[in-house]
Order: sequence, then structure tokens, then C-alpha cells
Amino acid sequence: MTFSGEFFAFMSLALVAVIGGVLLLNLTKVMHMIIALVFTFISIAGIYVLLSAEFVAVVQILIYAGAITILMLFAIMLTKHDDASEAQGTIWRKLLLLLGVIGFAFAVYIGIYNFNVEQLPSHLHENNVLQIGKALYTKHVIPFELTSVLLLVALVGAIILAKNDEKEAHKE
Repeated sequence: MTFSGEFFAFMSLALVAVIGGVLLLNLTKVMHMIIALVFTFISIAGIYVLLSAEFVAVVQILIYAGAITILMLFAIMLTKHDDASEAQGTIWRKLLLLLGVIGFAFAVYIGIYNFNVEQLPSHLHENNVLQIGKALYTKHVIPFELTSVLLLVALVGAIILAKNDEKEAHKE
């Protein structure tokens, strides 16, 4: 097996994504959790660049690393929550969890390493955005429009719920 720059870049980005996910689950402060989430989202965008999906990488950064993260931050900061952390597990529980994670990682590694995929010619670098646009507005126009209507209904419902909460807060 030869180690190329692409392999090194993929392993680095994958390691950052996994470490960010683990930190997200283990950190206790909200700001630290969100920073770990941003690192995970950006490293996934880097993996998309390695797969020649530049448009998806830019959308990943704009939507997830930008908008969704900020939305989550505001939602967490504006809601009532207590910072009482739960009791830490015993050392045996942590050791068993570590062994389970290592076993799962080993099983995934063996499964991927022994997985033979036939190499087919592909057209990865030919007008990604043009191909996405054509597919979206020809083959998938109905699901695209239904998604926009669904998002509009969710937005109107959120506004109505927020107004009802505001009226109840003024009554008390």
C-alpha cells in the first residue's frame, strides 16, 4: 500500500472529524461543544473536496458550519437549561466503552480494507454545479418544490408558536 498525499489528507480530515464528534459528546460547556461541531463539519467539507464535490463542500460550510451551528448556538443560549452535569461513570464502564469503540473501529477497518470495488471510469470534474442544477430542476423538481413548501410551513408554524409563547409570557 502506497501513502499518497490524498491518502494522508483523507486520514487527517477523517481523524479531525472523528475527534470532533467524540469531543462533542464528551465536553460539558456549550461553546466548546459547538467549536468541536464546527471542526467536524469543516473536516467533512474537506473530505467532499477530496471527492471532487466542491459544490457540496461549499454548501456544507455555508449551511452546516455557518447557519446550523449559529442556529443551534442561539437555540441553546435562549432556552432555559441547567448546567448540572450528570454523574461520571465508573472506571469499568469507561474501560468497557473504550474497548467497544476500539472493537468497532477495528471491525470497520477490516471491512473497508477487504472490500473490493471494481474501478469504473467516472466524470467527476465535469461541471458539478451544472449537473446538480440540471438534475434538480428536471428530474427532481417536484420533490424540490415540496421541500420548499414544507420549509415555509415549518417557518410559519415556528412564528405562530413563538407569538403564542410571547402572549402567554405577557399574561403572567
